[in-house]
Amino acid sequence: MAEADETEKPHYHGHRARLRARFLESGGAGIPDYEILELILFGVFRNGDVKPLAKALIAECGSLGAVLSAPAERLAKVPGCGEAVIAALKVTREAGLRLLKEDAMQRPAISNWQALLDYCRAALQHEGIEQFRILFLDRKNQIIADEAQQRGTVDHTPVYPREVVKRA
Repeated sequence: MAEADETEKPHYHGHRARLRARFLESGGAGIPDYEILELILFGVFRNGDVKPLAKALIAECGSLGAVLSAPAERLAKVPGCGEAVIAALKVTREAGLRLLKEDAMQRPAISNWQALLDYCRAALQHEGIEQFRILFLDRKNQIIADEAQQRGTVDHTPVYPREVVKRA
């Protein structure tokens, strides 16, 4: 009878525990994007196999970063991706951006060009429209604020110097 119970278990039985353990052991190194998405989705779906949804999201958007940055409307087109999934993905993206921003704000932005580029790349690389952003620095060249001054189209953003100076 015990053998019958074992054969009836789904193929993904124990997958969550194994994936969590692999992630914690490796610190995330070598874990594919779809498995990172699975780990995020574990918080939304208490039970069941989330691998098909994670792979569908990657297939729709192209990469983990693109999934996290995709508009809610695009994510909602993927079967199984409801409001809770979209919220979890958006919270994950926001947490990452805040981490990068905090890291950039704790170091001189100008003297550490790579940290500034990493922050800007993370904040802007998956945006569907161009933005003109203003980084406000203190006299130690640390970021005080980062604001999107203007938003444009896919390939054009109008910039009005008067508005930039007024905001500064």
